[in-house]
Amino acid sequence: MKLAYWMYAGPAHIGTLRVATSFKNVHAIMHAPLGDDYFNVMRSMLSRERDFTPVTTSVVDRHVLARGSQEKVVDNITRKDAEEHPDLIVLTPTCTSSILQEDLENFVERAQLEAKGDVMLADVNHYRVNELQAGDRTLHQIVQYYIEKARKKGELPTSKTEKPSVNIIGISTLGFHNNHDCTELKRLMADLGIEVNAVIPEGAYVHELKNLPKAWFNLVPYRELGLMAANYLEKEFGTPCIDIVPMGVVETARCIRKIQEVINAQGADVNYEEYIKEQTLYVSQAAWFSRSIDCQNLTGKKAVVFGDNTHAAALTKILSREMGIHVVWAGTYCKYDADWFREQVSEYCDEVLITEDHGAIGDAIARVEPSAIFGTQMERHVGKRLDIPCGVIAAPIHVQNFPIGYKPFLGYEGTNQIADLIYNSFTLGMEDHLLEIFGGHDTKEVITKGISAESDLSWTKDGLAELNKIPGFVRGKVKRNTEKFARDRGFKDISAEVLYAAKEAVGA
Repeated sequence: MKLAYWMYAGPAHIGTLRVATSFKNVHAIMHAPLGDDYFNVMRSMLSRERDFTPVTTSVVDRHVLARGSQEKVVDNITRKDAEEHPDLIVLTPTCTSSILQEDLENFVERAQLEAKGDVMLADVNHYRVNELQAGDRTLHQIVQYYIEKARKKGELPTSKTEKPSVNIIGISTLGFHNNHDCTELKRLMADLGIEVNAVIPEGAYVHELKNLPKAWFNLVPYRELGLMAANYLEKEFGTPCIDIVPMGVVETARCIRKIQEVINAQGADVNYEEYIKEQTLYVSQAAWFSRSIDCQNLTGKKAVVFGDNTHAAALTKILSREMGIHVVWAGTYCKYDADWFREQVSEYCDEVLITEDHGAIGDAIARVEPSAIFGTQMERHVGKRLDIPCGVIAAPIHVQNFPIGYKPFLGYEGTNQIADLIYNSFTLGMEDHLLEIFGGHDTKEVITKGISAESDLSWTKDGLAELNKIPGFVRGKVKRNTEKFARDRGFKDISAEVLYAAKEAVGA
């Protein structure tokens, strides 16, 4: 174990809370010490929602440790049940409170005797899974609970909807552009003549989950959330699952063709080829843009990609296959699903990186000196330190990832947003150079920090003067090469003479 100031996927309880609070009229209670109760703060700061149910913390303190938690936890559950009248209360421990190894299942059973609503313990191993895995398991658990409940009551539907319909599974609070993606998917389904049977968990009521079997197919747009629930529904009711991410022109068309295949196999008679052609030519500007002179200037440029499986894999394919950009390496922090990621991106990049170590990713970026980075907020910080532009394409989320304007990543409108993001990320990297050419800067201070730590070298006045003469868009690379040259040869001070020697050594 090591201390880190950044993590790509949060602890398990965050995933559980994201799913529970995405549903309407569901209340989450977190059994945790003070310090673990930051979810409400995080959600209120980041998610631009007008109304949401805050999570209640059943605080573990010295008094609780002295006499046991059961009485307090049960009291908190029954009190919230009486005050809020939720359909469901989800109890979750955190990594910290899990150390106590209390019988929380028994606490839930006790509380259920008094509560009018349903009470459930999130069945997640907090030591073995992260936020994404826990969210997926919690959604599956809730879906299964209400399907089984309806089955016992004889309330499960016995037939599909009259017209083709879909369950969109995996839209959640604190998801990367999830709300905009959901709107775009609804528009896409309407264009295809497909009814939306349900969207879960965001905005759904748990008592509606019994209607999930009525859909003709399930669409899981994000690999990180919804696959377990979709696989359960396929096993129980034979509902086909489509997990092709409709991101980019090629994959969106592939997803639509798969939808056509699935619903035609169930009695429909549709052909979406004309729709795909019209959307590709006239709604999505990405296909036209990829042939424009602006995009051709990017052909062969080097880029790196890092993020969750869904977005990193999709962006790697778009960059390489649709825009002709050279992806030096692509990576993900979803180590639990590494095989899928490798299978998806191996033919579109030179190297695949699977790691949760932000320092290793920073060093990998510095090593290859790409023209642009496409990653998370952490890679954006790395890019700023290295003077390399970065487009943010995946969680961890930031307030910037909850834009007020409409910015989906999925569907045909999403292709336009992604094309803009890619183009602007590359071209803005030239901004300093152009400002210098046209007199936009009086001076340009040279960065003196490396990626991992403060530089152990100092630049002399004449060395800095020569470095400042180098165009801004390559200055960072020259500086790092020179410092590497100096370290290798034991120089402590970098003068103009050392700079010239370093340039000769690399043939510059």
